Amino acid sequence: MESYDLAELAISQHSHVWNLVFSRAKLMVVSDHGTRLWYVDIDGVTDDELLKRFADSESIEISMTATTVGGRELSGSGFFHPNPRHRAAAIRGDGQLTGYGPQ
Repeated sequence: MESYDLAELAISQHSHVWNLVFSRAKLMVVSDHGTRLWYVDIDGVTDDELLKRFADSESIEISMTATTVGGRELSGSGFFHPNPRHRAAAIRGDGQLTGYGPQ
């Protein structure tokens, strides 16, 4: 498993774009038997309205763009799972993570 600390993270759904403000976000990439899975854990999300919006919705598919602390730009599609009580969220990747690979 590889992990990357994120400096910037934005999600979009339809025409809405949210630049997330957070205290910590970490991208994890898991390689298991040739299959790659990825997800993002986000803590300290300041946008309570965003968390509530996704908690109350059945439509949680999003597109994500992220920049690692080291400046690597990544993007992909996934599902946004909010945890309003803890001001946290997770993104479960769905498919390829663009920008990931050997540098």
